[in-house]
Amino acid sequence: LRLLKIISLYIILINMFEFDQYLGFLAFATILTIGFWLMIFLLTFVIPYWVGGALLEKINELRNKAKK
Repeated sequence: LRLLKIISLYIILINMFEFDQYLGFLAFATILTIGFWLMIFLLTFVIPYWVGGALLEKINELRNKAKK
């Protein structure tokens, strides 16, 4: 059943697009997917790591200033 859906989707895409349009669609879908996962990665890992490191550095700076 799943294979039948994939084949029917393939037939729809072949009838809907010419080959160069199909390649353009694949390039667009690839770029969109890469952008989506990059945004997820940035929002869940990079930005919290960056903000946490900046906060720790600021706290250590304030501690060192208080000791002096």
